[in-house]
Amino acid sequence: MIDFRYHLVSIVAIFLALAVGIVLGTTLLQDPAIDLAEKTTDDLFSANKDLRAELDTLRGREAGNDLFITDATAEMVAGELTGQRVLLVETPGSSTAMREAGEQVLDQAGAEISGRVTLTEKFLDPKGTGVLDGLVNQLKPANMIFPTTATSWDRAAALLAAALVTNDQTQAGMPNPATTDVVGAFEAGGLLSTEGEPVKRATLVVMFAPEKPYDGENAEAMANALTSVATGLDMVGQGTVLAGAAPLASLPGDAISVVRDDSEIARRVSTVDTADMPMGRVVTVYSLREQLSGRAGQYGIGTGAAAPAPAVTSAT
Repeated sequence: MIDFRYHLVSIVAIFLALAVGIVLGTTLLQDPAIDLAEKTTDDLFSANKDLRAELDTLRGREAGNDLFITDATAEMVAGELTGQRVLLVETPGSSTAMREAGEQVLDQAGAEISGRVTLTEKFLDPKGTGVLDGLVNQLKPANMIFPTTATSWDRAAALLAAALVTNDQTQAGMPNPATTDVVGAFEAGGLLSTEGEPVKRATLVVMFAPEKPYDGENAEAMANALTSVATGLDMVGQGTVLAGAAPLASLPGDAISVVRDDSEIARRVSTVDTADMPMGRVVTVYSLREQLSGRAGQYGIGTGAAAPAPAVTSAT
């Protein structure tokens, strides 16, 4: 009994000491802890306020730059594309507003829009390559030969390019008699839609990339399909520019990144990743002009861009 009471008293004494220690420690540390928390809060609030002010300043400067470029655009691009016919190509997920703004600047540059082709998701679907191959085999001219390494989209792009663009200025505005049924067949198959008269061939092409990179298991294949189309159009016409907004990072589903990551394609197809900005629309015109000179470049502010704009804007 004595041993039990002794142990019980000892245990109670230990817990009492701990309780007293906690109370004393909390009381002694209360003011410093509160002061530190208040100081940290004040510092964070001040830093946040400074960052907001800096962001507002940057936004104001960007708005001012955009306004200046917008007001000066007509003068900056005047006559750059006079005598050229330009085909517009929209892709699944591309911005209608971006295309409309770009079209306006092309008009200011003196270009004539031959028409618009809008690719559908069915065109990009890897499960539908059999349909593409069937149409190509049915519609291609007898003298059209494809490399053994050509994909279904490579072959489809080559056939469409023959119907939509030309590198012969004397043939611009005229249909290709060897491919008269191609566009109609692709349209009937739900692979694309058209507006205007794109079969009256253009010399240059602006393809509008999706606003956001494709995602999912088919993302890379879909981006590669768009790259095939851009490359095919460039090889048959006098130049192609893939225009869009700067991706946050180089992603497998981003068509602009695919072009820039492939040195062979990047030597042919130009990209502009600021097409959602007034500056980028001017750069698109300059890039088309550079294409007429037999050169290509990667322009903008995103990953893989070589410069904001071409160094030379006139054909030589």
